Amino acid sequence: MKIIKIFSKSYCPFCERAIELLKNKNIDFEIIDITEDEERLTSLSHETNCDTVPQIFINDEFIGGCDELMALDSKGDLDKLLKV
Repeated sequence: MKIIKIFSKSYCPFCERAIELLKNKNIDFEIIDITEDEERLTSLSHETNCDTVPQIFINDEFIGGCDELMALDSKGDLDKLLKV
């Protein structure tokens, strides 16, 4: 089973879109709310070279944010990646 983590902020509409997509696919995933944790976002930004949320990881591999997740889904590659 793939391990999916989404680093998000509570007020982020892009985070909500990504979360909704995965919920609709009945995929188990972990939401890590970093709304009040700027230190964590800074650390992630250094790791991923991305300073926005959501930051989505599948099996510890950074795949990007909401746009990248939606693009994978529209090409059919997300289902292949998740093996659903």
